[in-house]
Amino acid sequence: MKTSSLLLILYVFLSLSVFSQQKEVKIISEKLTENIYVLKGQGGNIGLFVGEDGVFMIDDQFASLSEKIRETIKTITNKPITYLFNTHWHGDHTGGNANFQKEGAVIVSHKNVHKRMSTEQFIRGKKKPASPKEALPIITFSEDIQFYVNDEPIMITHIHNAHTDGDALVYFGNSNVLHVGDAYFQGKFPYIDIESGGSIDGYIEGIQKMMMIADDNTQIIPGHGSVSSKKELKVYIKMLENLKNTIASEIKKGVSLEDVKNNLTITENYKSYNGWITEEKVKEAIYKSLKMK
Repeated sequence: MKTSSLLLILYVFLSLSVFSQQKEVKIISEKLTENIYVLKGQGGNIGLFVGEDGVFMIDDQFASLSEKIRETIKTITNKPITYLFNTHWHGDHTGGNANFQKEGAVIVSHKNVHKRMSTEQFIRGKKKPASPKEALPIITFSEDIQFYVNDEPIMITHIHNAHTDGDALVYFGNSNVLHVGDAYFQGKFPYIDIESGGSIDGYIEGIQKMMMIADDNTQIIPGHGSVSSKKELKVYIKMLENLKNTIASEIKKGVSLEDVKNNLTITENYKSYNGWITEEKVKEAIYKSLKMK
């Protein structure tokens, strides 16, 4: 068989495999309060606040999942999506923007989300083209913004240079629910997107801000992982501070990035946090972040 034929067969097989995996994605809803749900599928956790005024939605995963997300929302409410808030600019949180905007959702975000989505970006070393106009937020803010929807005060506050430079926390005052986007990866090492303005200092400060807002009964929706609590945040921030301080000490000694990445003792107490971001990747991100100061 010719090489070209083999390559064609391989291409078809891989394409069918990817398509099959996409079809298998299920959108699962979890009810947190009488009016607030979290939807999980493929990408960032979606927050859903429903009531007589309509639906306030937080993030929307990938464009290819919009129909499945829509169908899941219909099992909860027939009300339209009034507002769609983006916690930051990454595609697994904003990919469905254009689809929901076409149905009337008003997209809101921090101003840096609009800035990054509207221009060519680099993420994990790869070029990402600007998003179409239909996907861009049309209302932006600098520090804080507040909504009153379904008789609920919704406080939104920016955290500086954490996961990215456009992260925001969304707190439902009456319901005591806090959506934090990727400024917190529950149970896993964080992804600090240095190319998008993220930093270890900002990430730690973001967790500190969450802890100021939350009390012992607050339900915290992370960007990825299970619904969490202030108790878990306290453990998480200690892990981050320990890694930061240890790597900062190594930098002062003149230790190279490669030696820090290969030093298994730095993360030996945190192996359970391995995930998409591994021990090696989190050490590299913290090292580079500290070196940029």
